[in-house]
Amino acid sequence: MTGKLYLCATPIGNLEDITLRVLRILKEVDLIAAEDTRNTIRLLNHFAIKTPLTSYHEHNKIEKAYHLVEKMKEGKQIALVTDAGTPAISDPGEDFVRICYEEGIEVTSLPGAAACITALTMSGQMTRRFSFEAFLPRDKKERGEVLKEMEQDTRTLILYESPHHLRSTLKELYEALGDRSITICRELTKKFEEKEITTLSKAVANYEAKDIRGEFVLIIKGKSRLEIREAEKKVWENTSIAEHMEVYESQGFDRKAAMKAVAKDRGISKREVYSSLLEETKNL
Repeated sequence: MTGKLYLCATPIGNLEDITLRVLRILKEVDLIAAEDTRNTIRLLNHFAIKTPLTSYHEHNKIEKAYHLVEKMKEGKQIALVTDAGTPAISDPGEDFVRICYEEGIEVTSLPGAAACITALTMSGQMTRRFSFEAFLPRDKKERGEVLKEMEQDTRTLILYESPHHLRSTLKELYEALGDRSITICRELTKKFEEKEITTLSKAVANYEAKDIRGEFVLIIKGKSRLEIREAEKKVWENTSIAEHMEVYESQGFDRKAAMKAVAKDRGISKREVYSSLLEETKNL
């Protein structure tokens, strides 16, 4: 029988956060593929797990994935773990999962800790809609494009950041997004866990003088729909309603549809559009 890939979530700090199911699977599988075997061996030793380890990381993710797929085709059961949290979330495991599907290998995920969700739930920000951006790209052009997209996003934004880049990232976020509410989380689930709701401008000032240590999750308020609507209205401030109508009618909109679109753009009723058109016609 063909083996299966088990995505096993491991603690992001507090070892008590590992699930009973993950512990059982780590003991039962034939092999554990780990992002850093040195980190994982400490976890396995803590729980007296003797399953063999192999490395699976960013630099061998494709070649090693195919090698492990062959083992699963021979019937081996394999667990994948990351350094901390859920595999395949901002992690080379996503490539492994894709290759398994392409090669007909069954994949299952054992839920557990994930820093992005842990931080979001305690952030005090809106949680119904959110966008997970992980670490911003290091390439300057790509980074700028992502920040530009984020500026218009109405969802709560979730970012990861290392202590070495936190200051510069906070400055970039302030410049790109404006002065929004942000919750800064550090050392999640650990003894010295911290979370602080502040604004981007205050965060920039506060972290200028701080000794920065630990891994961070940043939860940022999305752009308000009111701001977007107000910005859309300003686009048409110097355009008459008749000219505004012509924009839509030139695109093939009938009179009624054009009036509806103009009303939406300006945040007014169709009756007001109709009245303004009559007034403009009288003044010609």
